[in-house]
Amino acid sequence: MTSQVSLAFIGFGEAGLAIAETLSASGLATGMRAHDIKLTDHDHKIAAAMRARIEGAGVTACDTARDAVEEADIVICVVTADQAAHAASLAARHLRANALWLDMNSCAPGTKQMASGPVGAASATYVDVAVMAPITPRGHETPMLAAAEDTEMVAARLQAAGLAPRFVGTEIGRASTIKMLRSVMVKGMEALTVECFRAAARAGVAEEVANSLDASEGGLGWAEQTAYNMERMTAHGIRRAAEMREVAKTLRGLDVAPVMTTGTISWEEEMGALDLSLDSGTPLAEQLTLIERALEKGE
Repeated sequence: MTSQVSLAFIGFGEAGLAIAETLSASGLATGMRAHDIKLTDHDHKIAAAMRARIEGAGVTACDTARDAVEEADIVICVVTADQAAHAASLAARHLRANALWLDMNSCAPGTKQMASGPVGAASATYVDVAVMAPITPRGHETPMLAAAEDTEMVAARLQAAGLAPRFVGTEIGRASTIKMLRSVMVKGMEALTVECFRAAARAGVAEEVANSLDASEGGLGWAEQTAYNMERMTAHGIRRAAEMREVAKTLRGLDVAPVMTTGTISWEEEMGALDLSLDSGTPLAEQLTLIERALEKGE
């Protein structure tokens, strides 16, 4: 059944594009609109590329947040983690009463609570959403958690638009807390693999280290897992570093020192800054060689 829900995006990076494409392909939403700050970038090439990205997904590009959200029943906010509260503050004044604001950004619970303020003041409903798996290729069907005050009302309205997150409570920040604490482990393991295998490659024992780890743990082989982690970090390290800063805020809020997380931030940022396009299927040794060359250029 085709939804008649009016849907808008604030931010149109990887997540916005993936969600828009799958919703469009499923016939679950039509007439979608989007605003991204890059549409007004002073570099005309950047602005043109973003406009082409949005329109290529069958979405109307809007030069202002107001144009995107003022008629929307549901707004999906997918900006960078450090811009989530700012985006809510700028767009909230233009929201329709009773509109749903879906904050899908990877933020600390405190950041989500801050962002919810202007949304609530506009008589709209803030929904804390945590995306719990890579957004591509499943888009809107990616596993998500959510928290909102009136869960039954919100769930029914989202279902009509083809969105079905699993609700974990009514407290804003609860879904985000689960995501943040999960990221301590997931992104931390990525950072540890970089630290371990860069050193192993320099020592000439990367294959032996991988084999040794395989012998002590079942499942995905460590060379394959590390190659996957390397690809994830070089492709998304900058965004993940921003997320991990929110993770550090979450840990401090719980009186836990983010010692390992601070290191993860450094590795994610350094790997993301390499501007490398790796294929997770490329053998680990080749990946490590490319990474070392890129790092040497930056030194």
